Amino acid sequence: DNPAITVLSGTERINHALTEAMIEASRELLSIQPTTQQSEARTETAQALALDRDQALLDRGGRIRTLYQHTQRYRPLVMARYEHLRGDAEARTLDEVTDRLIVIDREVAFIPANKDRTLALEIRHEALVGYFVTTFERLWRLAIPLTAPLPDTGIEGISHREQSIAALLAEGHQDAVIAERLGISVRTCRAHIARLSETLGAASRTQLGVRIAQVGLDGPRASSSDAAGSAVIP
Repeated sequence: DNPAITVLSGTERINHALTEAMIEASRELLSIQPTTQQSEARTETAQALALDRDQALLDRGGRIRTLYQHTQRYRPLVMARYEHLRGDAEARTLDEVTDRLIVIDREVAFIPANKDRTLALEIRHEALVGYFVTTFERLWRLAIPLTAPLPDTGIEGISHREQSIAALLAEGHQDAVIAERLGISVRTCRAHIARLSETLGAASRTQLGVRIAQVGLDGPRASSSDAAGSAVIP
């Protein structure tokens, strides 16, 4: 029998374990793929390897569901992936996702065990795998299909990303934390905050916090169903 938890050290061993698990798979691949700071070359190499494994599963009649952050919608590598895959493969996006997660046939899960992803855990404990599947399913229900537009914020002049940043600012998070949670650079985050301040007419961070609360950006984020019209900033 396979152990309940196996520590995998090194990229080569991790990829080998994933490949072996995918060879045996016949039903389903669930994965969460957050934005990372990997080099583009490393990402392309990883995607090429994953494409072959994933297409083989689809050819066997399996299905693939993947969760990304909204920022991944604009990456050519992500769009190219779904242009190449043939079969039941679907992707959705959220503002924030968990760390990387791969669940194969609801029997084995893989999660990173360090920051640079050179260490991973292969998990076959039934209760833990079930927990990961439940987490994925709940996030999946909240996510927006990759091919669907992001919902309007309901506030004129405020983008979906700025709405997300405003909500995190209202919670008291620093720029670096907001950037990490949304999968963007600190520089990009600060540019959005500057635009948000300009749009809301705020001259300081304190005033920005007040204006965020006044226009309702500190509450639940708007969805496509409840954004019936555009609000006007008072």
